[in-house]
Amino acid sequence: MEKINELQKFLKNSHEAILIHSPENRRYFTNFPSSDGFLIVTKNDAVFFTDSRYIEAAQKTIKACRAQLLTRLSSEVKIYFEENHIEKVYTETERLSVALLSQFKKIFSSLKVTPSKRLENKVNDLRMVKTPEEIEYIKKAQSIAEEAFEHILTFIRPGVTEKRIALELDFYMLSHGAEALSFETIAVTGKKTSMPHGVPDDTVVENGDFITMDFGAVYNGYHSDMTRTVAVGEVSAEQKKIYEIVLSAQKASLEALKKGIPCKCADATARDIIKNAGYGDYFGHGTGHGVGIEIHELPNLSPRSDAVLQVGNVVTVEPGIYMPNKFGVRIEDMALITENGIENLTNTPKELISL
Repeated sequence: MEKINELQKFLKNSHEAILIHSPENRRYFTNFPSSDGFLIVTKNDAVFFTDSRYIEAAQKTIKACRAQLLTRLSSEVKIYFEENHIEKVYTETERLSVALLSQFKKIFSSLKVTPSKRLENKVNDLRMVKTPEEIEYIKKAQSIAEEAFEHILTFIRPGVTEKRIALELDFYMLSHGAEALSFETIAVTGKKTSMPHGVPDDTVVENGDFITMDFGAVYNGYHSDMTRTVAVGEVSAEQKKIYEIVLSAQKASLEALKKGIPCKCADATARDIIKNAGYGDYFGHGTGHGVGIEIHELPNLSPRSDAVLQVGNVVTVEPGIYMPNKFGVRIEDMALITENGIENLTNTPKELISL
């Protein structure tokens, strides 16, 4: 209810309303997953409208507001606006298509339908600062991923394919408490580790390879995200050198995190170490991103970010070095910004593991 109360503060008077349509934001405010529905928030009320597929479950589980059956947007929601004398309706912007906006304006022709960047910023600001409950969900999701990592270390061997490694990680997470995968699992080996978002295929693991695995679990709607690069057999001196540079950059960036520092500074801490080691051209992506009800949320740890870290932010720290046609290394933890620094939510060792 507190999240919806914060939305209500956005409204100036009782003749205004907010219409939340995106699945991510609907779930954020109601803690109820659905592929269809609308959350309507007024100054003194909130209703989740959904169809017959979800209405029974919604009425039984949603605590933040009441749930009402929706047969047609032009029926129940339109009547609700009329009965509550609503004159202006704010909508999301980033997740609103031109077609859907046109539909809203046609159905609610007597109202002023207003896509609002101010509303979008309000929602993003709320979602950036995690509640204690949300943090517990993220921790649980991460614990499932970490158990999967411990398992996969016993599974990897020369001759196994990338696809089999990815499937094994997926199966383990889904059969040990994950409601879904955070994203399509990345498991790449050999030269393909130079591709930050390489796609697992039938490439076979060989002795001397690095294997990079980027994966996560979803628990009660909240995501985890971790990356580990491990070695199979004996790797080269160059591979070990690159690994240590990335590890140094990752640890330094974690140590730099605290409330009040600009996100671009956290990025620069990792980026400067890699650049000063002579590999700046081989680190192209941002150092990290927020994680929550979506796998990529604000704030971003990147050179272009103007955000400042706040208590309650959960961000990844994932620098990497990617040498085309040779190999790559990425190491990723999730960190919670606290009053006194950070709590590292990733408990898996980071020193180079050789299988």
